[in-house]
Amino acid sequence: MGLFTKFFSGLKKTQSKLSTEIRRIITRSPKLTEDDIEELEAALLASDMGLAVTGRIIDAVREKYESSGGKSGSVLEVAQAEVMSCLGDNTARLAKHDGLTVVSLVGVNGAGKTTTAAKLAHRVKADGGKPMLAACDTFRAAAIEQLNLWGTRLDIPVVSSNYGADPASIAHDAANSALGNGNDYLFIDTAGRLHTKHNLMRELEKLHRVIGNKVDGAQHETLLVIDASTGMNALNQAREFNKSVPVTGLVITKLDGTSRGGMVVAIQHELDLPVKFIGLGEQPDDLQPFSAVDYARALFFEE
Repeated sequence: MGLFTKFFSGLKKTQSKLSTEIRRIITRSPKLTEDDIEELEAALLASDMGLAVTGRIIDAVREKYESSGGKSGSVLEVAQAEVMSCLGDNTARLAKHDGLTVVSLVGVNGAGKTTTAAKLAHRVKADGGKPMLAACDTFRAAAIEQLNLWGTRLDIPVVSSNYGADPASIAHDAANSALGNGNDYLFIDTAGRLHTKHNLMRELEKLHRVIGNKVDGAQHETLLVIDASTGMNALNQAREFNKSVPVTGLVITKLDGTSRGGMVVAIQHELDLPVKFIGLGEQPDDLQPFSAVDYARALFFEE
């Protein structure tokens, strides 16, 4: 399955709702009225495209409509082009440093950090790398078992301890093990935490300090994992996490289960944080590197 096909399949709920509504609006009359414009705006906002991006698309649609002599049929093309412009040349990939590269997965409860850590390790291994996983979520019930199961399934080593153990201590032991074994990536699964829980955010800062003292240049990558179904609420999450632990990129999960896939554009546009991976399903290979071109095409694809 090609990358665009994966994107189109994974974004089907958003694409179907958004494109269907846009086509309904522009095909009922040869002219584009102010009422039509308002409905287009509502459809874009309903997909969680955000006010700023929606405004840009509406302005571009107006300009194209006027310059084309009143033809409304190009709305989907205009929207696609504007989304690509907002996303820019997003070719961000996982950081790679000499020796051991440390990648920390952070975010709120239920975003999919544990699964994302395992899937990223799987990608590295599939590309010929030597990954290791660290189970630093010692709070959530079954979190350690879940990561160990992924490790067994994917044949990737996991460093873990007991529930209630100090996450920073586990991260330290994992870094020691990874350095000793010649691993080139260490993926750290952290406990879910709300950005408003300052004590938990301090715990995360401590974990990163410990890793930084052990591995040169670490933390190399801090990926904020966001559940796509939270929509624009993810903006506040990203802002607050970035204050405590500088976030280097975003992983948007569960895009296949929501019609609010426009939030990808809104978050990157608002925060200027690169979307590095998106989750389009449950299988290991369903975590895909983000492609602005394929995303925009899939979002406004005309079947």
